[in-house]
Amino acid sequence: MFLGEQNKLTDARPVRAPGPPALHFEGRQVWVTGAGRGIGYHVAIAFRQLGARVIGIDRAFDTELGSRHGKKYPFKTVRLDITDRAQVAGQCAQLLLETPRIDVLVNAAGVLRLGKLDTISAADWQTCFDVNVGGVFNLLAELAPQFKRQRAGSIVNVASNAAHVPRMDMVAYCASKSALVSLSHCAALELAEYGVRCNLVSPGSTDTPMLRSMLPDDDGMRRTIAGLPGQYKLGIPLQKIATAREIANTVVFLASDLASHITMQDLVVDGGATLAA
Repeated sequence: MFLGEQNKLTDARPVRAPGPPALHFEGRQVWVTGAGRGIGYHVAIAFRQLGARVIGIDRAFDTELGSRHGKKYPFKTVRLDITDRAQVAGQCAQLLLETPRIDVLVNAAGVLRLGKLDTISAADWQTCFDVNVGGVFNLLAELAPQFKRQRAGSIVNVASNAAHVPRMDMVAYCASKSALVSLSHCAALELAEYGVRCNLVSPGSTDTPMLRSMLPDDDGMRRTIAGLPGQYKLGIPLQKIATAREIANTVVFLASDLASHITMQDLVVDGGATLAA
């Protein structure tokens, strides 16, 4: 072996493959509906902690919750009734005028109205559809042109495992979340050619104010984990109720570059409660 060849071998450095995309959102514009509390709030916090410029959207913001962060939320808050198309149009135009870009849209706003087929009121039925489906449609319809112009972006809609399995006393909620799943899939198909991804996260029982309104004590939580045969509801194999942050982590993943080739999917996050249904 010649000396020059030996030096070449000695000086050689290992070739390292490029690392995976990092889970960060520095400088990115993220809008989150339902950010006043519950899953939406934790989603907004998660993105903010990862460096995003977050705009939290809700009809109202809890001053007590905000006070944990120095009497204000640690992200920009915008009061908006997403069921009002004219309000949505005006607010979207204003926000895009201030910053003409949106990198991530998370539709986490949702309501629950309980009742059977013959007991639920027409108003409660309509409210579930107005918020859980109509509000998402209003935002998607207004923001689709912006996403198309950018030819980039990610949308994550928060549905429910109740869209996959029937539930007693939840006819309006289940139907509205099922409609949201179909809406999301159609939006994903329409936006795919522009490089815009649209996915769903479908939580199961999650420790939020919504669940606490149904299960106000720990005994109710334990029964939910064990299962409710009288309501044809299976238990949770992981033996725990999800935290809102666990759902937020899934939303962040689907919105991130780590999921760059994932679209039109519905990721059920319920500890196995639907048994892959």
